[in-house]
Amino acid sequence: MNTEQRLRNILSKRIMIIDGATGTMIQRYKLEEADYRSERFKNYHLDIKGNNDLLCLTKPDIIKEIHRQYLDAGADIIETNTFNAQAVSMADYEMQDLSYEINVAAAKLAKEAVVEYTQANPGAEKFVAGAIGPMNKTLSLSPDVNNPGYRAATFDEIVAAYYDQIRGLVDGGSDILLVETIFDTLNAKAAIFAINKYFRATGNKLPVMISGTITDASGRTLSGQTLEAFYISVMHAEPLSIGLNCALGAEQMRPHVEELANIAACHVSCYPNAGLPNAMGEYDELPEQTAAIIAGFAKEGWINFVGGCCGTTPDHIRAIANAVKEIAPRKLPEVAAVYA
Repeated sequence: MNTEQRLRNILSKRIMIIDGATGTMIQRYKLEEADYRSERFKNYHLDIKGNNDLLCLTKPDIIKEIHRQYLDAGADIIETNTFNAQAVSMADYEMQDLSYEINVAAAKLAKEAVVEYTQANPGAEKFVAGAIGPMNKTLSLSPDVNNPGYRAATFDEIVAAYYDQIRGLVDGGSDILLVETIFDTLNAKAAIFAINKYFRATGNKLPVMISGTITDASGRTLSGQTLEAFYISVMHAEPLSIGLNCALGAEQMRPHVEELANIAACHVSCYPNAGLPNAMGEYDELPEQTAAIIAGFAKEGWINFVGGCCGTTPDHIRAIANAVKEIAPRKLPEVAAVYA
């Protein structure tokens, strides 16, 4: 049984749990510049504090410990620490040449945590999702208000950066590829193009999950698409799931999750922030509050995957897992999916 068959088998029986925020957990360690540098980058010419993906190389024990905490909390799927680990975003630190290495290391760390967990808990099925973030450059919007036709990167440059990341994630042992926090669908289409290019080149096909971001009450992505338009734009990838994460708390995400559940021919995922940030940019929503809202989604029959994004912790994931464990997963609609 391949990975996608194993996942579909589990999804036919229960809601699967995705882990929570990595950045929130890294903040708990109160790392300084020297921690990010470690010995390898001791004399690096730029400040690199904040380059959390680099910690896969300089503080691997911390990243692996975070993975373990989420596995212990009940996560079925843990994400690699690679949200910005592609050449376009890593160029901010002039570390684009490290992209492949970071992705390999990140996937290996997550895989090691999974192997150790399953050895200690025989029969448990856990998976590593290679996290592919949205990038810090967008293909749909100009960064120059005086030149709306200008783009900071080309489609081919974005594809090349994603391809290198995908190669590293798979070489490191990822079970799933997760294109997430999508606010620009054209960037997502570049990621999907890169994924399919990799699958064709290698003959190695992994399950693909896609998760977009609705940025406000308008129900649109940052680049202006409605949720339905976003869904139609990416369904040609024939993903295992399409869902929503980030930007909103669970309560604000409610109407959008319902809409997606009503139109999606595939599984639906939902991993919201721990409410909305307060005036200090911190998240105050308690685990039991987040879990209660998500349990409501589950009771409505809207979701197949649940987890947490910004501000969520292992306590949030544990509460969510407990809240939905007895609730049946969303049933896939009995319709013939048509891919354009």
